[in-house]
Parts: sequence; C-alpha cells; structure tokens
Amino acid sequence: MSEAKTTTNHDEIRKWVEERKGRPSRVKTSGKGGLLRIDFQEAEEEFEEISWDDFFKIFDENKLAFLHQDKTKDGKTSRFNKFVERP
Repeated sequence: MSEAKTTTNHDEIRKWVEERKGRPSRVKTSGKGGLLRIDFQEAEEEFEEISWDDFFKIFDENKLAFLHQDKTKDGKTSRFNKFVERP
C-alpha cells in the first residue's frame, strides 16, 4: 500500500470523496450523530446519506481526522479511507 495522509480540511476531504464518486453517509446508530462513512454504493452496512454540512458537523464535534490514500501501490486511484481521532 502506498502512503496514507491525514487531514481535517473540509475542502480537501470533500474533493477526495467526490473524485471517487463517494457520498457523505453515516451508519444509523443510537449514538450521537452516528458513525461516519463514505458510501461508494457498495455498502454492507445500512448507510444513510447525509448532507456535507451534517457530515462535517459530526466530524468536528467528534474531533475526527480523515485518513486516506490517493494511489494504490500499483498507481491506481485508491478509495482507502478511515476516520481516526485527531492527534
């Protein structure tokens, strides 16, 4: 796997997601705000699409950072991503 990057920049996150035809989503839960996910229409869990405003509200309230990979080891566009605690 090639190098992963971490960001909290909303514009950078949105651009990365939209370039890969993803949508801001959350897993429906009883917890505060739900679990954020990026839906690439291949979900195994039940995702609920949410607005970017709601997405970033949950993102910031939970002090998350976006860990992502731009390219795979062989140079293809990567969709690897995950939400982590901010350092």
